[in-house]
Amino acid sequence: MTNINTRSMIFTLYGDYIRHYGNEIWIGSLIRLLEEFGHNDQSVRAAISRMGKQGWVTSSKKGNKSYYSLTKMGVARIEEAAKRIFKLSPVKWDGKWRMLMYTIPEEKRNIRDELRQELVWSGFGMLLNSCWISPNNLEDEVNLLVEKYNIKSYVHFFVSQYKGPEKNETIVKSCWDLDNINEKYEEFISEYSKKFVVDKNKIVNGQMSEAACFVERTKLVHEYRKFLFIDPGLPEELLPSKWLGGHAASLFTDYYKTLAEPANHFFESIFEKDNEINRKDRDYEVLNHPYMVNNNN
Repeated sequence: MTNINTRSMIFTLYGDYIRHYGNEIWIGSLIRLLEEFGHNDQSVRAAISRMGKQGWVTSSKKGNKSYYSLTKMGVARIEEAAKRIFKLSPVKWDGKWRMLMYTIPEEKRNIRDELRQELVWSGFGMLLNSCWISPNNLEDEVNLLVEKYNIKSYVHFFVSQYKGPEKNETIVKSCWDLDNINEKYEEFISEYSKKFVVDKNKIVNGQMSEAACFVERTKLVHEYRKFLFIDPGLPEELLPSKWLGGHAASLFTDYYKTLAEPANHFFESIFEKDNEINRKDRDYEVLNHPYMVNNNN
């Protein structure tokens, strides 16, 4: 049904659902949910095992059943992404730049390569080799990365103001290709505005099952979260006048909300067996908490 890899789908399910139902799921339920996307038992078990080795999930036994929950690191990543994905309008800029510089030795190049991916995902842009900047308040994210990779002795972090000789806009162009990102948003809007109308009509007319809504919502989240890998989430002051990010975010939110209720019903129909559904977060607003996570490591 889909070419989305199994591990990527598991991350999506944790962020969109499992995190708000006690953060734990029986492997059998996870396998059943992923069957909707064409993933088999073997691929699910292999993917969740890999996630465990990478520190994203931890396992526990209840009788002869295996349960998996997000680790502290996994929860932190999902919460960070959730803040970004549903930010419909850019935050007001304080005029300061965050600058991270590192000198990671060659024998730790694997860590260096992973760190670069993490920085891009968090919204940093590379100004110079081993010098990354962002106008956003990312101190907490940087501290988590330093702790995760144990690189405190190799990095320096500054919060400063740019004094020229060029304008801030010139710095932005040096670090990010906003024209290309805008084109990607235009493509998303063109494709998903049409799909939204079709699916909305199907739901209104009772022609779309809860399972189908669950599948389409998950695929929508997966597609939209790709922007976390390319869009740094710049403040409005640094964006071009015809920026399409806000339009795309509004479309995503409306589409997501339309699919949310039936999709959630389907999830609960699977989850209520052999899981503690009563642990559902009563403050959980399912319409307002989609998530994205970088799982390309």
